[in-house]
Formats: sequence, C-alpha cells, structure tokens
Amino acid sequence: MTPCAAQPPQLVEGSFVEEHLRASYSDRLFEAKTASGKTLLLYFLIEHKSYADHKVAWQLFRGLYAFMEQKVRENESWQKLPAVVPLLLYHGKERWCFANELLALIDADKAVVPWLVNVRFPVVDLGEIPNPMLAKEARLYAGLLALKYGTRDPEAQMEALEEIILALMEVPDLFVSIVLYLLTTFSCLQEEHVRLIISRVKPQEETEMMSQFAQEILAKNKPEWIAIGRQEGRQEGRLEGRQEGEAQLLMRLLERRFADLPSWAVQKISAADSLTLETWSLRVLEVTTLEEVFADPS
Repeated sequence: MTPCAAQPPQLVEGSFVEEHLRASYSDRLFEAKTASGKTLLLYFLIEHKSYADHKVAWQLFRGLYAFMEQKVRENESWQKLPAVVPLLLYHGKERWCFANELLALIDADKAVVPWLVNVRFPVVDLGEIPNPMLAKEARLYAGLLALKYGTRDPEAQMEALEEIILALMEVPDLFVSIVLYLLTTFSCLQEEHVRLIISRVKPQEETEMMSQFAQEILAKNKPEWIAIGRQEGRQEGRLEGRQEGEAQLLMRLLERRFADLPSWAVQKISAADSLTLETWSLRVLEVTTLEEVFADPS
C-alpha cells in the first residue's frame, strides 16, 4: 500500500451505518494524504459484539456504498471517486477467524469469481494486540484499551481497571465518554469503582460526575442507580439549595427520557416541594409518557 504522509489523519464527520444497526456497529471516516499528496480515506467499522460476525463484510460494503452515494449527490459532475480503504476494528471475545473479503459471502462458481465485485479489508483484532502496543498516541490508546476490555469476562475487565485509570489520567477530557462506556460494558463495575476512578482522575468533580453518571445509567434503565442519583442530587442541592438541586436533577432525568420538556412540565417542577420531586423522580423509569410522571395517585 502507498505510505501515508507524516501528518495525522483528520476525522470526517458523519456515519454511514444504518440507524437500526448502530447498536451493533459504529463507524469512523478519516482523511489522510499519501506520500505523493493524493487524498486517501480510511473507513473504520467498529463491531460492538462479543462474537465475530462472518457477515461483517456486507456491512462494510454497505457503508462504503453509502459514502460513495453521498459523494455523487454532492457533486453530480464527478469524474473520479475518492480512494477509500475499509478496515474492521474487532474487539470480540474470540479470535477473528473469518475471511476478510466480500466474496466469502457470495455463492458463485470459480469461473465467474474474477468478474464479481469484491471488497477486501484488514482486520484489527484488539484481543490479539498486547496493551502497550495498542497505540502510541494517548487519546487513541485510552479509547482502544477501554474498547478491548468491553467484551472480556468480568475478571479480566476488573484486572484492567487500573491500567484504564492510568490511561485516563493522561487524557482527562475523555473521562466522561470512557467511563460511560465502562458502565455499560463492565458488568461488575459498581458505585465504589466509579468513585475510585473519579478520585484518581477528577477528584474535585466527584459530586457533579456521580450525578451525571447516575442520570446516564438511569436512562439505560438501571434502577439500582436511582438512589445514587437522588443522593448526588441532594449533595448538589446543599450547594444550590436542596430543593433547587433536586428540581434540576429531575429535569435532567426527564430530558434524558423524553427529550425537551414543555413549559408546563418545567413550571410544575419549579413549583413542587422536595417530597413531590422525589416521588416524581422515582416514577421516571416506571412510566411510558411524561404526563404519567406528574399524574396524581389514584
């Protein structure tokens, strides 16, 4: 392959994974320059499953096609399409063992194979890479380290926690996104572990961080974090006024669940006492509509 120029690739905004598949896949597109000065695009597909999917070549092909379609729509007078190299970033439990080309999914006689469309792609299997060799750049290293252990067994995840904390200390701006990822993938990660991570990376922001994490996890229907959310909301409230802090916490929870709040809901929350706010907070995960949160008990 033609070597890339020395300057690092630049992220291109946008996703080409269909919305209903984004729980299983995410993608990133980077623009780089080759040594000769030509543009080269690197299309990474990240598979968010603990097992290897032999059909992933099809998803890569669809992502590439969606990108090419976008470029054609943007410039109907195009003469040449951009060069795009597809890559699979795999972090499942088992070693990747499938063919890394689209033709492996095509049922065809050998005689016609040379005439068929094919997509070949390198596979980056994080499980096969020793941690120190994941990346030299601190931000990339922290992200890949968390991703690598997101599908591992609980014992391996907790053994890697100290290394992840040390990586986060180098890139504290990634703290929230990486810890939220850990909370959704590390099955044994509990409140005390989160507080430990905060104390090492952002000790001055413990109350704010715990409140934010509680809201995020509540949005993913983990009711065991309700008490944490209420507790941290009260601690925030001691700084702002208890009732005002609980009102702010409830509004953030509702916005996570139901998006922007109508003015009538904001008015109700602003006028409510502390006991009523607590009652409404407990209902957030139990109801299906915003109106039910504020309904009087029958």
